[in-house]
Amino acid sequence: MQTNDHQIRNYDIVLDETFGKPGSPERAKAEEEAYNFYSGQILQDARKEAKISQMELAQRANTTKNYISQIEKGIVTPSVGMFYRIIAALGMRVEIVKPIY
Repeated sequence: MQTNDHQIRNYDIVLDETFGKPGSPERAKAEEEAYNFYSGQILQDARKEAKISQMELAQRANTTKNYISQIEKGIVTPSVGMFYRIIAALGMRVEIVKPIY
């Protein structure tokens, strides 16, 4: 579906038409791909902010430059353990906070 015609529209309808209804396998796949891409971009931005190369990050996290590249492109999703190693190698930490109601 083309949406660059500058018309105001309900994007829930556009998403439903393009990727299927929420909860459908097609929508779940599209959401997973979007999360992978977004996570990869966050890691790439953090790496660049730290001014280190993919090779250096790979060495610090005990993996390969190719694997770091694939993560940054959203092609692969690292395991939880690898994610934490990459975060630590970037000098960052993950904080899980329980919401207060």
